[in-house]
Amino acid sequence: MKVSAQLLMDCHRGDRRAQFQLYQSCFNTLMSVGMRYKKDESESAAVVNTAFLKILKNLDKYNSKVPFQAWIKRIMINTVIDEFRKNRKVRELIEHTNFEDYYNHDDLVTMNVADLNFDAEELGNMIKRLPPVSQKVFNLFAIDGYSHKEIGIMMDISDGTSKWHLSFARKKLRELIEVTMGKEVKRKIDAR
Repeated sequence: MKVSAQLLMDCHRGDRRAQFQLYQSCFNTLMSVGMRYKKDESESAAVVNTAFLKILKNLDKYNSKVPFQAWIKRIMINTVIDEFRKNRKVRELIEHTNFEDYYNHDDLVTMNVADLNFDAEELGNMIKRLPPVSQKVFNLFAIDGYSHKEIGIMMDISDGTSKWHLSFARKKLRELIEVTMGKEVKRKIDAR
């Protein structure tokens, strides 16, 4: 992602055309981050818009020694975390009451995970099926590379709680993969 210094200056001065051009340049990067944390495109797009407003508001704080793409990704992640904090109690209530509906324990099959050939989109969909807190911790740790201490600070939880959510997410992902594998094996057997 290449963004010129002139474009950033024009945006900072309030040039709407420059801001729209910057938005178009940033959209795919921001949306890819948002889709890791949100269940659907409309939720992700809403967070992208909020993050982009923060980017415009803070252009004067941008340090050109830092890659622009890394800077906007950080703003996007922080925006997702800020939104999470605002809605925390409601989300936790939903998380605890609805998670069991996502899968059927009776369908679990033990198999070699290496035998399953599924793509990144399927894995992404499985991650989106995790409870919101566990999903965010998993994404921050496994995908974005934050430590448990950093996650704890960002999400206002303890390091231990972050570790628990990561462990829980991994366990649930294993179960979801096993369910997927069982259905795939059954489909292959039925096709014979």
